[in-house]
Amino acid sequence: MARLNSIIHALESGQHAFAAFAAPDPATALDFATSDYDGLVFEAEHKPWDATTLRDSLQYLLDRRRIFEAGTLAPSPTPLVRVPVNGAEQGQWHAKQALDLGAYGIVWPHISRVEEARNAVAACRYPRLPGADRYEPAGVRGDAPTAAARYWGVRNQEYYARADVWPLAPDGEILVVIQIEDQLGIENLPAMLDEVPGIGLVLIGEGDLSQELGVPRQLEHPVMVDARRRIVEICHAHGVVVGHPHVTAGNVQQVLDEGYRFLMSAPVRTWPGLEAGRRLTGRS
Repeated sequence: MARLNSIIHALESGQHAFAAFAAPDPATALDFATSDYDGLVFEAEHKPWDATTLRDSLQYLLDRRRIFEAGTLAPSPTPLVRVPVNGAEQGQWHAKQALDLGAYGIVWPHISRVEEARNAVAACRYPRLPGADRYEPAGVRGDAPTAAARYWGVRNQEYYARADVWPLAPDGEILVVIQIEDQLGIENLPAMLDEVPGIGLVLIGEGDLSQELGVPRQLEHPVMVDARRRIVEICHAHGVVVGHPHVTAGNVQQVLDEGYRFLMSAPVRTWPGLEAGRRLTGRS
């Protein structure tokens, strides 16, 4: 079977992957259903957690004609979910519910310690007996695959075979993304990447990182530039993809030059008729 996760497909092919954050609501999902993003991260850290609305949003993200014409079961864009809990809370149930609904990965905010990174990966894996291949990090995800298998378009046993974390499992379709958002996270990042297999992607959390550094949202301040550089260098040294959360038309070349391969951009809405009308009537 062809790769089902379009983000993983791009990354393992040596390409860049493009994604965006979006509110988990059906109207927003419809807006993105025909976009060219590889992935869409439904934002539940700073938005209310509502599993029913998330379920509906996942469904509205599917475009049957687009899937049919592509000749693959892979959704485009591939849905991930950023869960509400910070790493120190050692949460698991939000990830379980999101994966059981059919999400192809989890974005974990505020991962600062090795044990938090291990919990993030373990929460996305089913248990297996000690001694099994790729046993660690030992999975703790509960078993309820029916809705997820239906969403992926596969049988339950096929889902089990593919519902593991990439790149630890080469055929895995679940992407574990950890966000580094403070100095402690930067300090512990080498150990996380050395000791916790299954981390597919590191995403920089610039907002919270800039708050801690005393330069809130001053993303090009020298201390922020240096912090991002340190994270990128650590990821490159460990062969792990690093993501940039604030890609714009103005900085995209710089972001590419600095070695990011997962690029998140905020979708921009425009109202050309309104703008032209205001300009012509002297209201602009």
